[in-house]
Amino acid sequence: MTLLTQSDCTLCSQAKTILGRLADEGLVTVREVDLAGPDGRNLAVQHGVLFAPGVLIDGQPFTYGRLSEKKLRRRLARSAAPSHG
Repeated sequence: MTLLTQSDCTLCSQAKTILGRLADEGLVTVREVDLAGPDGRNLAVQHGVLFAPGVLIDGQPFTYGRLSEKKLRRRLARSAAPSHG
């Protein structure tokens, strides 16, 4: 999971807290990328992240702005569930 952040960003701090909790539970591994750097800018443009924080799951855009822990947990549960079909 990739977290696109910027300095002095309250929503980024909130996202880091949520992702830290999920990482402590062993549900995610998080790579933090600063939007001010070239990698962060490229990822933001490529995935349509309009403002921080941006969250990518397996290289695909999940959300930007305020991160919903409930929505993220549902998404992770769906990814972890065995597929039938």
